Amino acid sequence: MSRLKVFLTYTDDEFAGYYSASGLAALQTHADVVRNTTGRVLAGRELAEASAGCQAIIAHRSVAGSRETFAHAPDLLAFLRAAVDISTVDVAAASELGILVTRASAGFATAVAELALAMILDLARGISRARHDYAHGRAPVVAKARQLAGTRVGIVGYGRIGRQLASHAAALGMRVRAYDPAIPADELGAIGAPFETVLGDSDYVVCLAASTPETENLMDAAAFARMPRDACFLNLARGELVDEDALLAALDAGRLRGAALDVGRAPDQKPSARFENRPDVVLMPHVGGMTAEAREHQTMDTVRQIAALAAGRMPDGAVNATQAFRVRPLLAREDTPGAAPQRP
Repeated sequence: MSRLKVFLTYTDDEFAGYYSASGLAALQTHADVVRNTTGRVLAGRELAEASAGCQAIIAHRSVAGSRETFAHAPDLLAFLRAAVDISTVDVAAASELGILVTRASAGFATAVAELALAMILDLARGISRARHDYAHGRAPVVAKARQLAGTRVGIVGYGRIGRQLASHAAALGMRVRAYDPAIPADELGAIGAPFETVLGDSDYVVCLAASTPETENLMDAAAFARMPRDACFLNLARGELVDEDALLAALDAGRLRGAALDVGRAPDQKPSARFENRPDVVLMPHVGGMTAEAREHQTMDTVRQIAALAAGRMPDGAVNATQAFRVRPLLAREDTPGAAPQRP
């Protein structure tokens, strides 16, 4: 096959914030690149038509990988998501049509952990509350602030982000407790505790749990009722982990001192509009992993994946390698590890 042709879905604004000129330059050493020049997020058949003639699509998280796109893209061999989350990619449809789906690796643990710590500081010192009053022409009257040293943070979900946050918090003199049923008790050690204990014994509860059918609405009315009065809740994981009605009720009743949300149930996992303009809620628009370092990590993952395909190898991050029969012509040898079988 001749040189690969790749469609980059990013609008100009998305490219500036989420991809990079250095990533594009590196990508162009392995493939011819077609940019999205419409100024719009493309979807469905329109995405297929815009990428006509391209063997790969590199998709920003705003772009869904739908059955309609795959069905109208006869040249498409691979759909690369430049993020870990592939919940908006119809992997079953891609597999049925022999299209490879890949995802980027998680290079954002440090970035998200640092944002969580910044949000804890904001809640402790009332920074957003004061800014809210100033913006509305009022002299701020902020409740007595807290020092972090000596306070308690409970981490729900002890993966890479949770571990880094625990390290940061401990360095500031905070006491750390953690709950994660997927991690053996001996690995959690002294900081491990049951879910109810973490909720009931924390000044700040930080939700970093994985999103599964079992964890939907993990933070419900009962969970918020277990938290100490005047505690704070933070979510930097997924919006579906939180019952928003229950969170609003806890805030309105004054049970919680405040909340901080980087994710929610709005499109693209952004916080819901119902939390806007509340002085007791710190909001960020799903940018926990949006540091230059974290974004470049995932950008370069897509470059490495295209480079692997161009060299006839199955790339790291492949989700459906055994079903992706369209990439067979690219593979260097019949016995290439991870190579997809011919279509029956």
